[in-house]
Amino acid sequence: MWPKMTNNNYSPNFSLPKRKRNKIKFIIIHYTGMKKETAAIKRLCNPATKVSSHYFIKKNGEILNLIPDLYEAWHAGKSKWKNYNSLNKYSIGIEIHNSGHNYFCENYSSNQIRSLKILLKKLIKNYKVKKKNILGHSDISPDRKKDPGEKFPWKDLSKYKLANWHSLEEKILRKNRKIKLTRFEENQLLNNLFKIGYDKLKSQNYDSKKRILLKAFQRRYRQNLINGLADQECLLISKNLIK
Repeated sequence: MWPKMTNNNYSPNFSLPKRKRNKIKFIIIHYTGMKKETAAIKRLCNPATKVSSHYFIKKNGEILNLIPDLYEAWHAGKSKWKNYNSLNKYSIGIEIHNSGHNYFCENYSSNQIRSLKILLKKLIKNYKVKKKNILGHSDISPDRKKDPGEKFPWKDLSKYKLANWHSLEEKILRKNRKIKLTRFEENQLLNNLFKIGYDKLKSQNYDSKKRILLKAFQRRYRQNLINGLADQECLLISKNLIK
């Protein structure tokens, strides 16, 4: 059953002209990071904020279509994935209401996830988006963003071919957790992350950026331990993902 969708809320925060359909390569998932749902919708529709998204999923599962798909919404900001910069140009943005890390960072509601699955299936079909290109804001902007956060059910979405996930058993992963890497293995892990799509580290503030990058990876693929430290578990996951 298709969830309730409305076009009653309109955001003027988008770029002209219209895009060609084949320019849409990615779907980026966000949380609002605000306490009140009404305030979050108002912010995305306020021209003064210069932020927006194509879709907004309320706590009850209702979907608001704020901007038509073929216009570039302002949701990703400064971002990079593989050879793509400024992903607003190539993506559809979905905001899901959740208070985020600055407040409670509660679990997403079952209605929200049900609606998201239906919406993703529709968008994937319409624009032939690959599941590896369904990303979180923290994947494409790890130095700025944490959303949709470690409570977002990437693994569950992967069961419906709506997101990437590894195929490793939990007991194997736990066995390798917190086992330190050699310098060679750590470099191998980082190179794997770059192959997956994460932005390469710059020489300036290298150690700090490395920790931020690892946290983004863990927030996506190892959600029960986000410490920014390289270990054998992370290396195994990265190897599995690039197969």
